[in-house]
Amino acid sequence: VYDNVIDLGAIPLDDEKTFQLLQAGDTTGVFQLESAGMKRYLKELRPTQFEDIIAMVALYRPGPMSEIPRFIAGKNNPDAVQYLHQSLEPILSDTYGVMVYQEQIIKLLQMVAGYTPGEADLVRKAIGKKKRDIMAAEEPKFIEGCEKQGLTEPQAKKLWAQIQPFADYSFNKAHAACYGMIAYWTAYLKAHYPDAFMAALMTSDADDIDRLAIEISECRHAGITVLAPDVNQSFVEFAVVPHENKIRFGMAAVKGVGTSAVEEILRTRDEDGLFQSISDFARRVSTG
Repeated sequence: VYDNVIDLGAIPLDDEKTFQLLQAGDTTGVFQLESAGMKRYLKELRPTQFEDIIAMVALYRPGPMSEIPRFIAGKNNPDAVQYLHQSLEPILSDTYGVMVYQEQIIKLLQMVAGYTPGEADLVRKAIGKKKRDIMAAEEPKFIEGCEKQGLTEPQAKKLWAQIQPFADYSFNKAHAACYGMIAYWTAYLKAHYPDAFMAALMTSDADDIDRLAIEISECRHAGITVLAPDVNQSFVEFAVVPHENKIRFGMAAVKGVGTSAVEEILRTRDEDGLFQSISDFARRVSTG
């Protein structure tokens, strides 16, 4: 059906159709983005850039999930984003004032509290591993460093308190970006090649009846017809019907029908032509 070869590395990261799909929450089958909660947040966020996807991948987990509404509010109204202190703006502006990545806490410790890069990463690890003795020893140093940058003592203490849970649950940005890239690629493929994407998705879930039901429903939602299995038309896997926006059900996904049986049907069909009747099918396949 599609004669072009897709180079994933060449896919543009600002593709309009892909972002329209993401904004609509049509993400069934899209890596990391297909849960009901994620779909709701994507509709509210209306992502417009790849960085939005990276951040959502990092935030949609127990702990940071509570920050998603604030992230969405900042995305929708950047002028309303507020910072505890102006020194935090260069660090958190890309994520609308919300701490999202481990790299941000390392920058914060350096730029706001005066730590060296090595010291900052050691403190981040200590907080993440809940090493209370190190944390207790670092708090006065942190507060003193913040005060030198112009924060008040209450602001420094509040910032220290905010860092504690964040360091425990944060992703590093490189990790989130790798997940986000796969999410974007699958969204791109679904947006541009919906029938082929859904056929591949259903083939991968052929042994999961519950998932197949969800995916067939998703096909209907997208205007794609899923045709019943047919011994004269179907193959082992789910297959696109060329130029008809239809998918033929894969015979191997029929309960109780194994791949070897389907391969025998296909061999007989290829060698002797289409089956003319049930009796013709039974005679040719059984004696194949």
